[in-house]
Amino acid sequence: MAYALGVARLTVHNHDRDAAGLRYVYPVVSRRAGGVSVGVNLNPNNACNWRCVYCQVPNLVRGAAPAIDLDRLTSELDGFLLELTEGDYLQRHVDPDMRRVVDVALSGNGESTTARPFDAIVARIVKVVEARSPGLNIVLITNGSMLQRAEVLRGVTAIGEAGGEVWFKFDAGTAEMRSQINGAPSTDAAVRNNLRACALRCRTRIQTCLIAIDGQPLPASERNAYVAFLKSELDAGTAIHDVLLYGMARPSLREEADRLDRVTTEDLESFAAQLRTTGLDVLVRS
Repeated sequence: MAYALGVARLTVHNHDRDAAGLRYVYPVVSRRAGGVSVGVNLNPNNACNWRCVYCQVPNLVRGAAPAIDLDRLTSELDGFLLELTEGDYLQRHVDPDMRRVVDVALSGNGESTTARPFDAIVARIVKVVEARSPGLNIVLITNGSMLQRAEVLRGVTAIGEAGGEVWFKFDAGTAEMRSQINGAPSTDAAVRNNLRACALRCRTRIQTCLIAIDGQPLPASERNAYVAFLKSELDAGTAIHDVLLYGMARPSLREEADRLDRVTTEDLESFAAQLRTTGLDVLVRS
């Protein structure tokens, strides 16, 4: 089967969820992962329970994922992995320096863990990956807000047992700033509980998007609160694997877009150096 014969070459600036002409499965060149990530979009309705100011999803609405056609998802993922491993999709659409498949990532036009039943969805994805591309990393990219649900924890456990990982969003050190950036309430206690539950079950990376608002990057007080929060979790024994800091690669599609700017590489590296004082490994993607 050939996919999206007319699509332009994929780059880090093109995250078109329709790039392969499928409902649930799409490829992206991921600067965060360093190659081609096979995305699984469980939110084709563009619905999310958060509303991040830097979000690049068009026509975003507040809500949850729709009912998922598990058979169609299975067929699309299996067929596209076959195309990547035995076809010429990479040669036709990806520049040579990114021409490698790095993972299957549950990451789409909303929060993946609002899809139900999440554990059954993960079970299908794990089964396809193990059959078609054994050893390929499975990644859940999540805002972490649904990790109190038993079915989500079962799904995270299955990802962990398959050798995969979770990228847990944490954009600021205080609840007030997280609410401003993410457009949703976020208490320290809830973040701690969900982060700990996640890290117990699966390798967990903290992912943070740094932005400048009204020309100002994240202030020192917020950076200090962020570092203190992660330090307290490490002291409590929470198994945080590492931290990924990155800036905006593409313009926001929210109405706050004209208030946002990319942070400089120097800002990212400075914050990374501060974070490394906790003993954590920190990756930077500018």
